[in-house]
Amino acid sequence: MKRNHFIIAALFTISTLVISCKSSSEATTEKTVRSEQKRGGDRPNLETIFTQMDANKDGKISKSEAKGPLSKSFSTIDANEDGYISKEELKKAPKPSGQQRPRN
Repeated sequence: MKRNHFIIAALFTISTLVISCKSSSEATTEKTVRSEQKRGGDRPNLETIFTQMDANKDGKISKSEAKGPLSKSFSTIDANEDGYISKEELKKAPKPSGQQRPRN
């Protein structure tokens, strides 16, 4: 009888440790992903950019719809100077250098 209690207690302890380690690992992974996104490690793809910025869903991004770095380099990306950025123009756009301003 004492042996059964010991085995049950040991199994309970082991399962608790395994669950605890898994939760800790998942939390660490989630923090790492969020940290990389803040640093720009996970840049949005072409479709995501258009989904987020093309407010009137006309398949083009106007100067008023553009946000962030896209807004700052709008005239450079708008190769045909029609006042809109198409998906094709965005594909051909120069990639960001990856250098960020120093934080104060």
